[in-house]
Amino acid sequence: MHELSLAQALVEQVEAIRLREKADAVVSVTVTIGALSGVDRESFAFAFPLAVEGTPLAETKLQIVEMPLKVTCSDCGRESQPDVTSPHCTACGSVNSRITAGREFLIQAVELQYPDEAHNKE
Repeated sequence: MHELSLAQALVEQVEAIRLREKADAVVSVTVTIGALSGVDRESFAFAFPLAVEGTPLAETKLQIVEMPLKVTCSDCGRESQPDVTSPHCTACGSVNSRITAGREFLIQAVELQYPDEAHNKE
């Protein structure tokens, strides 16, 4: 399952961020997964807890933002969100379109907890 290797790579990147920022913990990580990214959302969500197990990120919550396919038509200039299986302009039907969103797989946000925050919550 390639989603597990992606989840492990995400954990490594987020742990590097935590260390660089001198944070105690990572509360949550938000990733954007595009419709054409090749990453299965459910498989990735299943793999993430396996990847964080036994790491400093073991309590981290995963949030996934799904990015739909978006195209801009070269003929009529409109942006639309066609079905992934048929990426044509939904306004004029042209197949002469450019994909502008939907290939993403990226870290959107990392919520960190710092030492002084833990004392403020008690």
